[in-house]
Amino acid sequence: MKTRIIQVILLIVIGFLAYQVWETIQTPVRFEKAKDFRTEIVVQRLKDIRSIQQMYRSLNDTFAPSIDVMMQFLKEAQIPVVNIVYDPTDTLLVKTINDTIGYKPVVDSLFGNRPNFKIDEFIYIPFSDGKIFEMGATQIDRGGVRVPVFMATAKKEYYLNGLDENMIKDKDVKDLIVGSLEEPSLDGNWE
Repeated sequence: MKTRIIQVILLIVIGFLAYQVWETIQTPVRFEKAKDFRTEIVVQRLKDIRSIQQMYRSLNDTFAPSIDVMMQFLKEAQIPVVNIVYDPTDTLLVKTINDTIGYKPVVDSLFGNRPNFKIDEFIYIPFSDGKIFEMGATQIDRGGVRVPVFMATAKKEYYLNGLDENMIKDKDVKDLIVGSLEEPSLDGNWE
């Protein structure tokens, strides 16, 4: 009878230890899956911010200095719709006649083909409980020329909110950044 009880206890201990080993292996796997899923969504928002900033720069010769200015631009700005035809007096077809035929909202121009795009949720980092992207813009000197630059950041603590805190602190897990305030670059650190 005693050996039977010992066998049952050992079986329970073995089962518990096997579960612990399984969890030790699966915890990082689950974290990586969740991190990859969240990163993909946040990267898309950062790419959208880059698109808006490029449109802002094409119309204003600089980048939007803050997320508020960028959002106001996105909601209110319009870009001209231009009809371009060749000048009939030019036999070489080099000269064109540009005729503005109307204006189109920037938000429709950039995101009109995305039915799930919600302009009011755009500034919030997904999965962060309402945290807003950090963004700044300035000008730097490159070879005697003033070059506009911007940077937008989603901190890892924000977009990985609710996941294993020890794994978030890992040095290999990084904040997601597009642009730079030190270099004339529009690249993201995920590219």
